[in-house]
Amino acid sequence: MAGGIGIGLCLSFVALLVVGTYSAAAGIATGGGGRSVNLVKGAVPAAYQPLVQKWGNLCPALNPALLAAQLYQESAWKPTAVSHADARGIAQFIPETWARYGVDGDGDGDRDIWDPNDAIPSAATYDCALSKDVKNVPGDLVDNMLAAYNAGPYRVIKAGGVPPIKETQGYVKTIRSLEKSFAAPVGRVAPSQQAAGAIYFAQKQLGTPYLWGGEGGPADNGRFDCSGLTQAAYETVGIRLPRVANDQYNAGPHPARGELLPGDLVFFSDDLNNSRAIRHVGLYVGGGYMINAPFTGAVIRFDKIDTPDYFGATRVTKDGAEALPDHRAAGNTP
Repeated sequence: MAGGIGIGLCLSFVALLVVGTYSAAAGIATGGGGRSVNLVKGAVPAAYQPLVQKWGNLCPALNPALLAAQLYQESAWKPTAVSHADARGIAQFIPETWARYGVDGDGDGDRDIWDPNDAIPSAATYDCALSKDVKNVPGDLVDNMLAAYNAGPYRVIKAGGVPPIKETQGYVKTIRSLEKSFAAPVGRVAPSQQAAGAIYFAQKQLGTPYLWGGEGGPADNGRFDCSGLTQAAYETVGIRLPRVANDQYNAGPHPARGELLPGDLVFFSDDLNNSRAIRHVGLYVGGGYMINAPFTGAVIRFDKIDTPDYFGATRVTKDGAEALPDHRAAGNTP
């Protein structure tokens, strides 16, 4: 990024911003009521967003952000994904389940497990069928539907809610946390409690040379690339982010440009309609600036965020980060 500014000047500048953030945070609303059914712009790849928006409203227990969270968790939007259990496609259906619940979503006369135009509608259809199976079970209908997706409806009915199975309870928590990273916020996003610590770490790296693939360890001589820096900054405050930038984007909800606070992650992409194409990340410090590891030959520095490739921001939460799979996509820029 162009537009770096002097380190000495900005250290005191950042300190003031961080202090101001937490004195002002008490006056920020934490969000409105009701479940959002709108997707954050760019969170779902443009090729799939209309499908997710449409089919995510198939039944009351489902919403587009919830459906997006499931698809992202299952395949990271890869239509050719295959699991060790032979789950196939973008929605990761096993053939036996597909035979029962697969639908011809695009009306072309076939049900193709590899075609997102069929698989995404089928995932929604399956979710809604499960919601009917558990509709009379006590507790939250959405949680029970997700538990049925993981453990089967019989176990949910027998347990009278989410069964005491560690994997199932983890699956429900994961999808509900990821849901927040795909839903357009209906109010102000709550400030991060760990942001100041992350910024403190990043400040100490100013002037360090960039290293592609660098994670700051002894083998890297304390050097970082962009997502290595943000990962290390949040790890110092007990939050483990994925390694690559486009997965870090889903570590929490997404404040608008005018709502940014120090500690937010800010992202950049050549495709502003697809979060999977994100190629750079920095740590926002306020005043339109971020700390970032820009590129080979540069040092960790302050840069402006208001550039044509600015994609959006994420307010990192511990639950959001813990929910993320570490999709190490080949060719993805760290």
